[in-house]
Amino acid sequence: MNCLEEVIASISTERVFIQTHNFPDPDAIACAYGLSELLKAKGIDAEICYKGSIDRTVTAKMVRLLNINVKEYISFEEFNKEDEIILVDAQKGNSNIIDMNGQEIICIDHHPVYEHIDYRFCDIRPDVGACASIIASYYFDNDIDMPADVATALLYGIKMDTADMRRGVSQLDLDMFYSLYNMADHKVLNKLDTSVRQYDDLKAYAYAIANLDVKKDACFASTGDNCQESLIASICDFIMSLDGIDFAVTYSAKKEGVKLSIRSSGVYDAGRISNNALKSIGNGGGHEHMAGGFISYSSLDNRDASYIRKVIEDKFLEELKG
Repeated sequence: MNCLEEVIASISTERVFIQTHNFPDPDAIACAYGLSELLKAKGIDAEICYKGSIDRTVTAKMVRLLNINVKEYISFEEFNKEDEIILVDAQKGNSNIIDMNGQEIICIDHHPVYEHIDYRFCDIRPDVGACASIIASYYFDNDIDMPADVATALLYGIKMDTADMRRGVSQLDLDMFYSLYNMADHKVLNKLDTSVRQYDDLKAYAYAIANLDVKKDACFASTGDNCQESLIASICDFIMSLDGIDFAVTYSAKKEGVKLSIRSSGVYDAGRISNNALKSIGNGGGHEHMAGGFISYSSLDNRDASYIRKVIEDKFLEELKG
């Protein structure tokens, strides 16, 4: 059986949930949407769910323009233990995904595996730049017609996660990008590529620029307290455009802990370094070029901003030296 056939064979109910990582980005939503439409074609009802608000993000704009039905997970009681869950663009046990009340039966992802989980079926390809490329391949491998909205979502997911085909691009990403290009609605893509910033976003950029700390080819910056996850990542991408910077870390202190976004030009392995740097105070991981992390307040002596910055810089600089 090919991958889609394995997915179908692993589902034992007529209705499943497709769960993305928390605060989903366009790649995660594209994967969930593309897979939900595939399952619908096979007679299986699938509901897309996630944890964390996507308000005022390009993800929310994508959901609105493409009429994608998604549901924000609020309460543990919303699901039963018997509910079957398919994870896309994330893996059970990672810091960026909540453990919902149900059975994670399938995982489709492109991030490295840090903890082995026994799913009924998994398709995890760390060499692929965008998870949307994997879902797109299911359509072409099975000769299934793809609606224009799905092609648009998948193409945009690939564009975003590979930074317009400049970061972590595999042959599959290239093949799917060119296969989807003429099928997508480029008017919608243009709208997604423009007017994606809010006025308040500029304040976060200004705050980060004002407190940039450059250590040789590494750069660190706080984006201010309670900054949105997507904005932390966008600012980290922006910092990577600076001449001479090969590694960047941006972070924001939130109610539950400190959220981090990490980027690398390829000189360093962002995923491995994040995992090693944060394992004693939280967790981190991701790809060679992009990663994320979380620091628990319980692992810190205090919450002072200067102390948090010193801890982050010391942990990452130690790993960069290695």
